[in-house]
Amino acid sequence: MNHAYLDCASGISGDMVLGAVIDAGAPLESLQAGIDSLGLPSGRLNVAEVKKNAFRALQVTVEYTPEHVHRHLHHIARLIDGSTIAPRARQLAPIFRRLAEAEAKVHGTTVEKVHFHELGAIDSIVDIVGTAIGWCALGIERAIASPVPTGRGFVQIAHGRCAIPAPATAELLKGIPLAESSMDGERTTPTGAAILVTLVETFGPPPAMTVRQIGYGAGQRDDPNRANLLRLLVGDAPSGRLGDSVWVVETNLDDASGELIGYCCDRLWAAGALDVATTPIHMKKGRPGVKLTALCQQADVREMERIMLCETTTLGVRRYPVERTILPRQPHAVCTDWGTVQGVLVELPDGSRRFAPEYEACRHVANEHHVPLRLVDQAARQEFARQSAPDD
Repeated sequence: MNHAYLDCASGISGDMVLGAVIDAGAPLESLQAGIDSLGLPSGRLNVAEVKKNAFRALQVTVEYTPEHVHRHLHHIARLIDGSTIAPRARQLAPIFRRLAEAEAKVHGTTVEKVHFHELGAIDSIVDIVGTAIGWCALGIERAIASPVPTGRGFVQIAHGRCAIPAPATAELLKGIPLAESSMDGERTTPTGAAILVTLVETFGPPPAMTVRQIGYGAGQRDDPNRANLLRLLVGDAPSGRLGDSVWVVETNLDDASGELIGYCCDRLWAAGALDVATTPIHMKKGRPGVKLTALCQQADVREMERIMLCETTTLGVRRYPVERTILPRQPHAVCTDWGTVQGVLVELPDGSRRFAPEYEACRHVANEHHVPLRLVDQAARQEFARQSAPDD
């Protein structure tokens, strides 16, 4: 699987992503051809190599004729529908919808009525469409990103001066981990935030991958203390394994009953936890305790925290991102003397396969035929081994 990692140490904007995508190998000619097919009055990509605090990067600017036009979402959709952009790149059109939803929310109107101001200008349309074309040209199937800084201070937008992050940017970044912002000025723009939340699945450290391409996209601002650039890593997941970024949410308990902890575990499972575990620990003043741990996707972190805080006696919880390596797996069934047993077929790194019968499937067969559970499990594994044995 083709992975990408967005290192957003200096924030993210549309032109930074576009520069990084081109620097990583997306063909400029293909991007320009797709942009030209939109039928805009102008929109030429100018790409230059620049230095940001002694580090090279590509800086993209859009050459266009200023307009006095306010575009709505349906206007942009019509431009994309009438273009020659490849179908896979068109699937990234939700970037514009996310922008429209954020603008509608902060202005108290509907997606159909909101107009984009700066976001419907030619340069922003070119940034988003060019990024979509380049992203697909690089063959990226899954993306992870670092927590993102928004900057600090104030920014001037079409509606006047407002605090950073701008209202639409803040709306787009709900549920996204933010990095501490020690940098003045706007570091994450609405366009950059919309691209980020549309393309990226999870947030955390770089995943397990073999890096093939690296792209650097420069921001417009020069900062004496930091290289204002976005780094894009593109590569492959290790053979036979899949990398995944997930979150750990945990708390220590020394005054909760077993019933409370058991009930909380059930609630965590029901809320979508990937795994739930309890670990005996030794706490202060010689008291035995329990560490309650839930593994979940980034989008479920808040719900896991809420359940732990409401359903146990804890005063606080911890959370942190982790990388895990998971084996490719698929459903599989074998036939035994008592009937079919469902299970999971796993592919190991050396190419061999392992079959694990599902407990519930074995339990159902055992109860139906009044045989010990261990015999059903054993029979299922033996049948898989027989099927997998090489022919003589």
